[in-house]
Amino acid sequence: MALIATSTATITTLLISLFFLPKIYSSEFTIDHHHIRFAKADGDLLEFPLNLEFFEAEFFLYGALGYGLDKVAPNLTKGGPTPLGAKKANLDHFTRDVILQFAYQEVGHLRAIQKVVKGFPRPLLDLSKESFAKTVDAAIGKKLSPPFDPYYSGVHFLLASYLIPYVGLTGYVGTIPKLKAPGSRRLVAGLLGVESGQDAVIRAYLYEHAKEIVTPYGITVGEFTNRFSELRDRLGHQGHKDEGLVVPLAEGAEGKINGNVLAGDADSVAFDRTAEEILRIVYGSGDEKKPGGFYPKGGNGRIARSHLL
Repeated sequence: MALIATSTATITTLLISLFFLPKIYSSEFTIDHHHIRFAKADGDLLEFPLNLEFFEAEFFLYGALGYGLDKVAPNLTKGGPTPLGAKKANLDHFTRDVILQFAYQEVGHLRAIQKVVKGFPRPLLDLSKESFAKTVDAAIGKKLSPPFDPYYSGVHFLLASYLIPYVGLTGYVGTIPKLKAPGSRRLVAGLLGVESGQDAVIRAYLYEHAKEIVTPYGITVGEFTNRFSELRDRLGHQGHKDEGLVVPLAEGAEGKINGNVLAGDADSVAFDRTAEEILRIVYGSGDEKKPGGFYPKGGNGRIARSHLL
């Protein structure tokens, strides 16, 4: 009799556990087709980077091919508006090849994120030469004549490319500690690895030409990067998180070198940024509540839109 009672109690406990177990898992996790767990609480953090991934995909695709996601992968745009002012850049064969690789990598990034979260329509992007010229003028501190045109040459395009991928890189560094599920962290770590590689390639190319004058401005490639980094720090409002290609000796690796092909803190560890810092930078306003710059109507997703209410 005691044995029957014990068995009944065990079975009852098991049934209760099984009843609640699916509820616990369904409330905390989603499962993608590869059976990797992604915490639902991570959704907004995983979704936000789509704003920058759209920018990079479109800028690189148009620069290399003269067309963008509407032709290459229209399903990933989710009906969002076509970018303004983007066009094919005047690139040499080597630079075009590298940029095209970047472009297709960004298409993969968009797809990888959208496999895990619902995502949102591509935000309106202003990739016109006028938009870039305003940003460059703000960095240099005066109106350049003629206005800076990212599509004019390979050097111009790579200088323009310096402006955004690094911002996304620091965003991924800042996101990883906030993620709950191993699957979420694995995804972002994977995205960060490739974004870091792209940034390194861009910086290495520009570093090779750091002392060259960008005509007709009388400003070296290295000085352009320093000014761009200073602008991002000013707009981010969170101190020193950015460095150009040539820095004071004290800011170089171990305080022993001026060359700075990779940016990092005193221990050569990558800097991090929050979503709010990123919005301040890409809006060009220094305020996550004031859209503008490359995102005339602001970014999409809950995090970006929450600041526009």
